[in-house]
Amino acid sequence: MRIAIVNDLALAREVLRRLVLSVPGNSVAWQAGDGDEAVRKAAADRPDAILMDLVMPRLNGVEATRQIMRASPCPILVVTATVTGNYELVIRAMGAGALDAVETPTFGADGSVLNGDKLVARLAKLGAALGDVTRSWLAVPVLPPPPAPSRTAPQLVVLGASTGGPDALGVVLSAFRTDFPAAVLIVQHIAAEFTPGLVQQLGQRCALPVRCARDGDHPAPGTVLVAASDDHLELSPERYLRYTPFPKGYPFRPSIDVLFSSCAARWPQPGVGVLLTGMQTDGAEGLLRLKFAGWHTIAQDEGTCVVYGMPKAAAEMGAASEVLPLPQIGPAVAAHVRALQKR
Repeated sequence: MRIAIVNDLALAREVLRRLVLSVPGNSVAWQAGDGDEAVRKAAADRPDAILMDLVMPRLNGVEATRQIMRASPCPILVVTATVTGNYELVIRAMGAGALDAVETPTFGADGSVLNGDKLVARLAKLGAALGDVTRSWLAVPVLPPPPAPSRTAPQLVVLGASTGGPDALGVVLSAFRTDFPAAVLIVQHIAAEFTPGLVQQLGQRCALPVRCARDGDHPAPGTVLVAASDDHLELSPERYLRYTPFPKGYPFRPSIDVLFSSCAARWPQPGVGVLLTGMQTDGAEGLLRLKFAGWHTIAQDEGTCVVYGMPKAAAEMGAASEVLPLPQIGPAVAAHVRALQKR
């Protein structure tokens, strides 16, 4: 991969340069000393990924991420001196389109690079996601008949998002009122350590209670549950939520396809599935399975996506019942839930 480095400290840039070059197949596309320079360089030479610092002069990493994702979208990993100390900025950067965040490695007394393992692992995960992703993990090649309708199971809304998803999810959830009758399940591509911050952020924009999903949870009306593990969230045959490490080789974690496909096969009545902004194709096949099972399916339109990857894949394979701008998705979901209530 061609990787760009953005940091206002020359020493930090050198640590990152050495770490990038320590992995066979990686190269440094360019370096920038602040966010403004990074925006210009990304427009002139788009790399495979950008390592983005947060606190910089002239233009910080949050705004630089926002501008790059708008004009020259590419994968961005936040690399900052302290993730916990800059937690609010980290969450804002993810809302602007950053994929993940790690702490900046340092030099040891002997000149070796310390604490670089996590960044190397994140880059390897990103490289796998950018490559050809096999779909052979999908366990059921032909969708089984849906379960018999149940009056006791609540209506279900499932949302999937990736790059730019935290902000998009907030917009959708803000349309749900306190009397919203459906259970809501969310998968956002985000490391487990950042899910509590995401849940807090979403809770501030939603009238419904929002919390992390736990093993054994049952979807409940008027409650929003967010996948909170580096494993995948799925619906069990007994209709409770559980985490699974399978498929182990799948680079998108937690996977939207895993949750959507399990709901299509196991939830006893059609609900609403929504696929929001994000890179690559995770969620597109799951959305198609929901549609085949009788669910109403919605994909975000290109004009309002930070990255039109996952929704585009869904639209191209006919998985979306409708393609809508982000501000219209929440009201559309609420209207469809009300219509289902009257049946």
